[in-house]
Amino acid sequence: MNYILYARKSTDTEDKQVLSLESQIQELELLAKKAGIKIIEIITESKSAKEPGRPEFNRMMDMIEAKKADAIITWKLDRLARNPVDGGRVSWLLQNGVIKQIQTNSHLYLPKDNVLLMSVEFGLSNQYIRDLSENVSRGMLTKIKSGWFIGKAPFGYLNNPIKNAAVPIIEDPERFKMVRKIWDLMLSGVYTAPQVMEKFNAQYGIRTLKRGKEGGKLLTRSKIYWILNNPFYYGAILYKGEIFQGKHKPMVSVDEFEGVQKILGSEGRPRAQVRKFAYTGMVRCGECGGMITAEKKAKPAKSGGVLEYTYYHCTKRKVGIKCGQAGIREKELEKQISKKLADITIDEDFKNFTIKWLRILHADEVKDRSVIHKQLQKEYNGVQGKLDGLLDMRMQKLISNEEYLAAKSEPIKEKVRVGERLQDSDHRADSWIDVAERTFNFAAYAKERFRIGTLEEKKIIFTALGSNFILKDKKLDAKIRLPFIKVKECLSRVEAEAGRLELLQSGVQSGEGVPVLSQNSSWWSVLDHIRTFFQSFQSPIIIPNLNFNHK
Repeated sequence: MNYILYARKSTDTEDKQVLSLESQIQELELLAKKAGIKIIEIITESKSAKEPGRPEFNRMMDMIEAKKADAIITWKLDRLARNPVDGGRVSWLLQNGVIKQIQTNSHLYLPKDNVLLMSVEFGLSNQYIRDLSENVSRGMLTKIKSGWFIGKAPFGYLNNPIKNAAVPIIEDPERFKMVRKIWDLMLSGVYTAPQVMEKFNAQYGIRTLKRGKEGGKLLTRSKIYWILNNPFYYGAILYKGEIFQGKHKPMVSVDEFEGVQKILGSEGRPRAQVRKFAYTGMVRCGECGGMITAEKKAKPAKSGGVLEYTYYHCTKRKVGIKCGQAGIREKELEKQISKKLADITIDEDFKNFTIKWLRILHADEVKDRSVIHKQLQKEYNGVQGKLDGLLDMRMQKLISNEEYLAAKSEPIKEKVRVGERLQDSDHRADSWIDVAERTFNFAAYAKERFRIGTLEEKKIIFTALGSNFILKDKKLDAKIRLPFIKVKECLSRVEAEAGRLELLQSGVQSGEGVPVLSQNSSWWSVLDHIRTFFQSFQSPIIIPNLNFNHK
């Protein structure tokens, strides 16, 4: 008889205690030598047998059916099959004498043997793998429900090297802060995801974690999109279509995550261009709704040579709409942008004085956070009550599983939001003053920085200034961001009540801001209004820090 030696070991949990392929081959060759068995080919396979479709197993069976071999030697019967399809094929060929013998390390199976014995062994192997699969799935779900991710930690995180650690997912000290920059670049609104990839790889060169033969590579486009769409980064875990709250440290807030989703999903995002223009991809035509694009045009100069201009105009690609809008020169467009920046510009002394007092109020605020903490805890318990109510309705079959999963998504996000504020309330207290300072600096310096800035700096300022930019009849309209409007309103109130800022300026210059403020009660309401606004203001768009000496 011509034997095929078949050795198999899966990387799955099912074969954790099974001999290695090399050990199986060594033991079976020794057994074959003792029994005088002729082995014509050794076939090995590193694949689970819980489902049909193993290529090497099928090749072996095809050889037997083609009369190229007529016997099998293998370590145990479960090496051949752990599913009824493959098990039935082996049993059928043995019963019909196509397979003359199956030799294992402990038993010899022949065509004349009672078929029940082999069926029971194959059945036990199949039931074992089913029970194991169910137990593993149950264990994984239990761990995920407890708030911990299963598998290789996402980019920027690490699996804790300490076995059975209380915190199995930890920050990657080399990559966590770097990966956060990917989100910052996207939230700036200036770059597309592919542009973020190029800038990140060129500027930082951070590679994925090396795991054996995998990893150690720069980020690809698909990896960037995978990161930006993964709820893990805001503190949640997506498992089989269901969202669970995680216990790992979030890299971004829920609002920042959703802000990126809006940016990724926005229509008309510009494709890669050979030439770069500052304002493409952000302005729409006021007549047809198409995107505004740009191109270079040249014409002869009166003094000789060639003059080159940049024109912005509608793409005029809206189906069924004939757009009659003319183009506008870049210089004229920038004049209008400068005018809008001038509309929100504030006096530098007003900026310095206000930030000084906001810092004083902020210092007092962080001394006692107990009231805010209690309120957040109340919100957290309320959201948990919603989730418990949904689960009760599902258990009572008042709603379907699909309805439960759909209704559960938003409360989970809200729970993560409140949870991150609870866990990091001191940082939240610091964050509003940071946003306030950035806003005041932008309002004080953006117009001048725009005048002298690079193409990229102009684009960043333009993006931060507002949204819903519309160009019609060569006139630019925009929705200016609320923080800049509020700051300008406050300056107007001060100027209306105090007339001029001489008193404030003298207070700042002499360092006597406290007496000046105490004599002007209207300032308290202005400052309180500003503080209250920034404490409650939430926006995923990052206001650039323009704190510099522009003179």
